[in-house]
Amino acid sequence: MRSAGRLGLAALTALAVLSTGARAQEPYPARPITLVVPFPPGGVADLTARPVAAAMEKVLKSPVGVVNKTGAAGAVGMQFVATSKPDGYTLLLALSSISIIPEADKLFGRPPAFTVDQFAPIALISADPTILVVSADKPWRTAKDFIEDATRRPGQIAFSSSGVYGTLHMAMELFSHAAGIRLRHVPYAGAGPALTAILGGHVDALASGPAVVLPHIKSGKLRPLAGWGAARVAALPDVPTFKELGYPGAEFYIWAGLFAPRDTPPPALATLRASVSAAVGDPDFRAAMDKLETPVAFKQGEEFRKFFEADAKRLAEGVRQVGRVQTQ
Repeated sequence: MRSAGRLGLAALTALAVLSTGARAQEPYPARPITLVVPFPPGGVADLTARPVAAAMEKVLKSPVGVVNKTGAAGAVGMQFVATSKPDGYTLLLALSSISIIPEADKLFGRPPAFTVDQFAPIALISADPTILVVSADKPWRTAKDFIEDATRRPGQIAFSSSGVYGTLHMAMELFSHAAGIRLRHVPYAGAGPALTAILGGHVDALASGPAVVLPHIKSGKLRPLAGWGAARVAALPDVPTFKELGYPGAEFYIWAGLFAPRDTPPPALATLRASVSAAVGDPDFRAAMDKLETPVAFKQGEEFRKFFEADAKRLAEGVRQVGRVQTQ
């Protein structure tokens, strides 16, 4: 009986080993993938994530579900992915604030929510220059009007943002620093609520990617004053850049990129990169981006890694330049 027990145990052990081996060699993806958006619905990250997830599903023949995991200007969702199991089933659609948040944590002496080296870059999807918009019922017709009024009334003009040290906040701080003015910062939980705030008359100004504000510019609710890009936005040819206006230090882009946790297996990363490469050429994805008037700026692998590292360095320098910023 003892011998039979030992044989039974050996058989169970062998079965467990075989089962583990089968799992290790299962095709990827073998189950649904979660794409985490660290901001609420309605912002550029969410508006980009949904069509790219739908296009990836077609290629991978497996569901890719978008989950909004919000809080702390994106840090909650980013930290969640950074500490997730690196198996290729939890991904992140991040904006350039992924490079800003760790530097801001350092500035305040806080333990970092995450660090950029906790992620494996998969692909850059878009890179939009930011636009300064104001409520159409405000008196400012040009950026010059806005700056002169802000100079006369320091701390009186309010702007909304996606959170402290988020992308929309940093764009305004870089502009304020370059122009020598002081504005009143009113942070929200994401770009969607920040847009609602200016449309509702709760704040005066907003820095935003074109995709989010263009419909409201066209409807006459918002007025664009200037752009943070190196060149004018194609959809707004009459709106000058801050560089043209003499503020080159205010250049800023909101880019959207796909990441996995560090140590995700190379075969899974290769599959994901191939799927995103195909997804950005998908007619439905292109139509969604065209509707948002967001240009696709695809980079992957080593090219995206170099872009990410260079941008992270530039933004870290920008955070240090702006310094410790408290909400008012």
